[in-house]
Amino acid sequence: MMNMLTKGNSQTWNFQNSYIELPAKLYMKQLPISVKNPQIIYFNTGLAKELGLEFISENEATVADYFSGNKIPEGAAPIAQAYAGHQFGHFTMLGDGRAILLGEQINPDNKRFDIQLKGSGQTPYSKSGDGRATLSSMLREYIMSESIHHLGIPTTRSLAVTQTGEKVYREQVNDGAVLTRIASSHIRVGTFEYVINYCSKENLEIFTRYVVDRHYPEISDADNPALELLKIVMHKQIDLIVNWMRVSFIHGVMNTDNMSIAGETMDYGPCAFMNTYNPKTVFSSIDLNGRYAFGNQSTIAHWNLAVFASTLLPFISDNKEKAIQLAEETLNKFPEEFSMNWYQMMYKKLGILKPIQEDKVLVDTLLQLMDNHQADYTNTFAALTLNKVSDDSLFTSSKFNEWRKQWENRTNHTDNRIKALKLMQTQNPLVIPRNHLVESALENAIQGNKSQFNELLNLISKPYDYKSNHDNFQTMPAGFDDCYKTFCGT
Repeated sequence: MMNMLTKGNSQTWNFQNSYIELPAKLYMKQLPISVKNPQIIYFNTGLAKELGLEFISENEATVADYFSGNKIPEGAAPIAQAYAGHQFGHFTMLGDGRAILLGEQINPDNKRFDIQLKGSGQTPYSKSGDGRATLSSMLREYIMSESIHHLGIPTTRSLAVTQTGEKVYREQVNDGAVLTRIASSHIRVGTFEYVINYCSKENLEIFTRYVVDRHYPEISDADNPALELLKIVMHKQIDLIVNWMRVSFIHGVMNTDNMSIAGETMDYGPCAFMNTYNPKTVFSSIDLNGRYAFGNQSTIAHWNLAVFASTLLPFISDNKEKAIQLAEETLNKFPEEFSMNWYQMMYKKLGILKPIQEDKVLVDTLLQLMDNHQADYTNTFAALTLNKVSDDSLFTSSKFNEWRKQWENRTNHTDNRIKALKLMQTQNPLVIPRNHLVESALENAIQGNKSQFNELLNLISKPYDYKSNHDNFQTMPAGFDDCYKTFCGT
């Protein structure tokens, strides 16, 4: 179904539109709604070069027209994608209510990337929404997605933020903006849920084959491609959540419609980074029961994968009982595989090169001590990496000092110490986008002062730079996170 990739011309768009070759029920053709006075607020020149789009930056007015939706790139076929999803455990019909997929840019390395305008106006899936987005929420996605990228974690990325010159009405009046989002694709678990609930079995088969061919062609000739798809998506999700937890990231709204089949972080709504270590940490204003708390993210990923598996059953086996058995055998491996990967990640954070079974106790004891002393997650591991003492009471605790001696005994061998420190420096960021810094930068940026936002962007682009002094960015205002809330940004 999909066209063969072709080398792109560095001076033109190189669009393909494989998604519109799928059954028509999976999308609706929809042009972005034009805006009054588009102005580029941020343009990611490095990402533009990767996409083969650096030529666009030669004219700022052209950039603003393209990434506000006022001008459609040559070869684009704008659509709104249909999908469904379990939101906080409840199934609902959804779809791109404020986003338009322009098409798929083929970059100079022959890789395919969705280019989507988010906040580009109403679509057939908007329901009662206006299809617009606020400047603040789009700037938040820009800086958070760039941070996750530079932390070395798979993610959708932000190519541009364009102010529309129009107002958006929420609880208060806001400046409007459009975010240009780049992704391997915008296919979600919720897309599969839509197809199995609202389309034919034939459509589901076509769609599943498309996903395999687009993302995982290596399994296309497997004896059971649907089962292999479940396995590979499970592995991708395990790697993703382990990486989130490595850097204290809380997605905040892990509904099935926000779970990417490509294993990328997507939909930066009420996300935030945890500062004080507490597995029950929740910042999202809508997560009243802590469903998506920091420590629950693996459980929810497992739950979401079970939903995904249910959509693949017709192609795992013609015999429903056999299909369920095979799916369950795969899903039942999740807890052990996640635990193994999580501990391996923690061993790397502690510079343990050749872990042994007893090292699990070392990890568990440290986290329990951090929880007891309300220690800063990022600063604790940074201090261990730098062989320094943090300001947290943890570092004056006799129990922690006992733990530290045990840890040093595991890592201080002469031939291993240098390797251990180098490993720790690749796993433990010195800086993350602290909540107070993000909020202050956003507040100033929407007023027209981007200096703090620019400084934060520069800071999070080098999170593992152990040659620099970032003390000013590692100190949290007392009590700031106690009442901090994040929002979906709709």
